[in-house]
Amino acid sequence: MRVLVTGSGGQLAGAVINAYKETAEVVSCSRNELDVSDFDAVIARVRSSRPDVIVNCAAYNNVDGAEDEPEAALNANSFAVRCLARAAIESGATLVHYSTDFVFDGRGSRPYTEEDVPNPQSVYAQSKLLGEWFALENPRAFVLRVESLFGGANAKSSIDRIATAIATGQEAKVFTDRTVSPSYVNDVAAATRRLVEHGEYGLYHCVGTGFATWLEVGREIARILGKDGESHLTPISVADVPMRASRPQFAALANDKLRRIVAIPTWQDALRRYLS
Repeated sequence: MRVLVTGSGGQLAGAVINAYKETAEVVSCSRNELDVSDFDAVIARVRSSRPDVIVNCAAYNNVDGAEDEPEAALNANSFAVRCLARAAIESGATLVHYSTDFVFDGRGSRPYTEEDVPNPQSVYAQSKLLGEWFALENPRAFVLRVESLFGGANAKSSIDRIATAIATGQEAKVFTDRTVSPSYVNDVAAATRRLVEHGEYGLYHCVGTGFATWLEVGREIARILGKDGESHLTPISVADVPMRASRPQFAALANDKLRRIVAIPTWQDALRRYLS
């Protein structure tokens, strides 16, 4: 099997490449090597690579920046996905595309399922939802919503920030009123591979099992590191931090649909494996 991975410079792409490298021939393209919003370039690369699976890890992830650069966000998160979906259809390849919890407004009180109606509240979120629709134009597509990713090479996630602060005796500000389902990139990549092998196409929430506020996540990090979290964690609320773009506050995703096919660990288990 041959797998084409786009956006290969990112943390998730690195994990996907590692997940496939023992069982498939992996062809990876960085942003500089392939502009996924250039339809002719995408078609040419897919025709030359002849992949069985295309895994799209390329994205515009500057949530606040998208408010001022909507064209850049739409090109990367929407129209590029349309290019990949059409190229996959032409070549008969399976397409995997990653989306986000931001497609929901975060005003709920229970984890969102795949059946819940999206209500994006920012340019970034709107561009990601449009990308989902384009991806699913390919009947052989998986759209995997992920959130609060951590792990991988050159990781700069919120979890890394909190862990570094606790480990070095510094202050870590953590939200008491933002709820998430933290997701370890190694688990997401492993689930991606197994889901593709299973072949039941569609939309899935590919996140760590369970959910927590960022304060609860911080306390778990401190416990794993054997540190006194209360002396390093400073609770704050979303209202305390001015942000250009709106974020969903209750952003937890339910992964029951995925777990009927693939076992995916709890976020606590993933944290323990990552931090050790």
